Amino acid sequence: MSELKLPTYEDVVAASQRIAGVAHKTPVLTSSTANAELGAEVYFKCENFQRMGAFKFRGGYNALAKFTPAQRKAGVVAFSSGNHAQAVALSARLLGIPATIVMPHDAPAAKVAATRGYGVQVVIYDRYTEDREQIGRELAAKHGLTLIPPYDHADVIAGQGTAAKELIEEVGRLDVVFAPLGGGGLLSGTALSTHALSPGAKVYGVEPEAGNDGQQSLRSGSIVHIDTPKTIADGAQTQHLGQLTFPIIQRDVTDILTASDEQLRAEMRFFGERMKIVIEPTSGLGLAAARAMKDQLQGKRVGIIVSGGNVDIARYAELLA
Repeated sequence: MSELKLPTYEDVVAASQRIAGVAHKTPVLTSSTANAELGAEVYFKCENFQRMGAFKFRGGYNALAKFTPAQRKAGVVAFSSGNHAQAVALSARLLGIPATIVMPHDAPAAKVAATRGYGVQVVIYDRYTEDREQIGRELAAKHGLTLIPPYDHADVIAGQGTAAKELIEEVGRLDVVFAPLGGGGLLSGTALSTHALSPGAKVYGVEPEAGNDGQQSLRSGSIVHIDTPKTIADGAQTQHLGQLTFPIIQRDVTDILTASDEQLRAEMRFFGERMKIVIEPTSGLGLAAARAMKDQLQGKRVGIIVSGGNVDIARYAELLA
């Protein structure tokens, strides 16, 4: 079936051309402290400096830029805990497309405010009692909108893969790459780029300890559904992997690891104190996993995708207190 045709690295290349001059080419930072602790050369791809503050802009813009004139006129609907919401909202504004965004009642206030600030309609739901996917499908059917899900969409995956593409093109071949894992858009895109540009590199997805559905899925060989996990990593509070992301992860990802909320707090503190950058909790997943397996990283060239920096300042201070 055409909808299950998996995206390829060629789609990532096309996406990189589509978003060129619109998405930021984000900085790659290093830390002598991290290098010394891990005994490795560590390169951080800092998507907290991306437009709207996270990697999600890449996939959102790539998907909307491919709309037909009829789709652009009718509009787009998306559901998201925050970053995909902002990505689609900003992309829609840039492309002149009406947008409706379905967001959870407990999404960070900064993310909701930023999304509304792009001039879109926001529909609020309860993530613990309502099904956001069903709400999105119903809105699409009722109003003739095109639904762009946060991760399980070929154009979204291809766009997310451009972050790892840029990283490897800038620093050269890597031995190991870590990427946060929610629904798998970033991880599957990262895997496509890594396997094309740095063959033989190991790719690890990292998800919150409280929501290890991806790890369970990889172990069992089929997609595992869980209840919405309670974790500070709001960008990874997904309940399952996607029909497109899971087969790519099965094929191209070495393993899926987890990190605790306490580890994420420690990484937020590290990035703030040592690297002078603000990250959201989900962005600490990669470094947390790298620290846990540092014995295996000695002498290696390591890439870590820092997924975003969208966190309420009051919440940020509370998490670091």
